[in-house]
Amino acid sequence: MNSFRHRHRTFIGLPALALLITATGCSSADDTTSTPVPSPDAKVTELCQNLDKVLPAEVDGESREDPEPASALTAGWGNSAIILRCGVEQPPKMVDPKVATGNDPEAIGGGVNGVRWLMETATDGDAGAVRFTSALRRAYVEVTVAKGGNTSTVLVDLASAIKKAIPEGIAN
Repeated sequence: MNSFRHRHRTFIGLPALALLITATGCSSADDTTSTPVPSPDAKVTELCQNLDKVLPAEVDGESREDPEPASALTAGWGNSAIILRCGVEQPPKMVDPKVATGNDPEAIGGGVNGVRWLMETATDGDAGAVRFTSALRRAYVEVTVAKGGNTSTVLVDLASAIKKAIPEGIAN
């Protein structure tokens, strides 16, 4: 009889252990988001490091919470609601004649407080997010704003830092 109780406890214990492992695997105490870090040349990296030093502590009312891995080339606000990556490659749409003439419904160009931007719908898993890439600056700065974010406020809040750290010109 003693052996029967032991087996019964083992049988009940295994499903409980499996449930515990599953629950632990689905939750995380670490809410940081992983963001790909660009790998620009040394000149652009220096510009991006300068940008990192002057970025605001708050954007669109959200506090700065940088993504992982930690890098001077990435920044975040509002637990990844707003992600900035400096030193990204030139987006293909930036040289697309349809965008330049305003005939591409998926990408539009415009300016906010002295910084020109290409705006695109993010297509890399960020459903409903909008991605902006700076134009006519010595480094490309990409800003992704999660669905529902106030994109105009985000760009206004970042414009001063970008103008200060990333000179006008054409990125290599």
